[in-house]
Amino acid sequence: MSAAHNQLDLTAPPVVKTLAQRLLIAGAVFALISAWIAFSNPDQFYPAYLVAFMDWLGVALGSMAIIMIRHLTGGGWGVVIRRLQGAAMRTLPLLTVLFIPIFIAVWQGRMYPWAMSPDKITEPRIREHLLKHSFVTAKYLNLNGLWVRAAIYFLIWNLLSFLLSKWSKEGDSSSARDNTDRFKAVSGPGLILLGGTLSFAIIDWVMSLDPSWISTIFPLAVLIGGVLSAMCFAVVAERILFDYKPMSEMLHPDFVHDHGKWILTFIMVWAYFNFSQWLIIWGGNLPTEITYYIHRINNGWGWVALIMVLGHFALPFAILLSRPFKRDIRKLVWLAVWMLFMGWLDLVWIIEPNFSQTLRITVADVVVSIAFGCLWMGYFFRNLASLPLLPVYDPTAIEVLEPAPHHGGA
Repeated sequence: MSAAHNQLDLTAPPVVKTLAQRLLIAGAVFALISAWIAFSNPDQFYPAYLVAFMDWLGVALGSMAIIMIRHLTGGGWGVVIRRLQGAAMRTLPLLTVLFIPIFIAVWQGRMYPWAMSPDKITEPRIREHLLKHSFVTAKYLNLNGLWVRAAIYFLIWNLLSFLLSKWSKEGDSSSARDNTDRFKAVSGPGLILLGGTLSFAIIDWVMSLDPSWISTIFPLAVLIGGVLSAMCFAVVAERILFDYKPMSEMLHPDFVHDHGKWILTFIMVWAYFNFSQWLIIWGGNLPTEITYYIHRINNGWGWVALIMVLGHFALPFAILLSRPFKRDIRKLVWLAVWMLFMGWLDLVWIIEPNFSQTLRITVADVVVSIAFGCLWMGYFFRNLASLPLLPVYDPTAIEVLEPAPHHGGA
């Protein structure tokens, strides 16, 4: 490693700590407002909380997935944002604690029909389904089962985060061993574990809001939305840091180009999963499953569906076909912000129609999401400030400090 590289200060700029403090303060203020909503209008609070929780959980776990993909495939594009996504991944202890209100909602018999007494279920279709399949409720959809499975999910996620973070931190020491093989050994099985546990978590926490509806591809559609949001958040974070050293010297246009291509890839996969689900259900004229779309294309919700088709796929797909656009971080960041909003709106469209037949985006949806987002990002920037932005003694650091000629392709 050259002397110039040894002299490069890789610590996060002071603005990171400033952002952490301000976001945590803002999060605390909005959290107090959210608490008031929780006591005054719990029927609006809990659905809004589930939207916010799944949104930021997707960013944290999506960041972990991208880190493991990079360890398996290589490339400087992943090294330059590894500490950003590592900081996002290390918010999992916070998310573990923030799962408690969802458990409380189940314990109180709110939100989830399978946790309610039959006389409180207003929709006959769901009530008849639960009575017909009561053995599923007794054996799987119950309070103890939810708690045990959630504990297993968070244990696996936090363990993977711990191992990936521990070995990454070793790259800051000149006496560190080469952990490349360790990363690969964990990342292969880790991706399988992450995909499996997150799919079951989505079934438990989102899909079971309507126990009568079944789709085998639904968990994957929600999962890929989280991975997309994770890459978009990384672009937003690197843009914030791009005005300061060392990110201004590490982030080459080739890396930005690759990040744009990953966003385009995840957008196409998201569209493929969602279109496949719609085509199979609608084309097959499946009476039980088709109610999912009936609730989401009528009574005002159809406008949200149209926004999703255009804003979550068609428009960003067309824009990202431009090579110069993908190479300019100042342009790409605006699309990334838009896609983060689309990811949130997608979850609103998935979750809220279970509670309102007509279009409903409440004050709680906005306030709780702001509170959750500020607290999460405050914790993220706190994590980011604790380590250098690049593990300089890691063998992969050379891909950022001395990038090879780029020939296209992520």
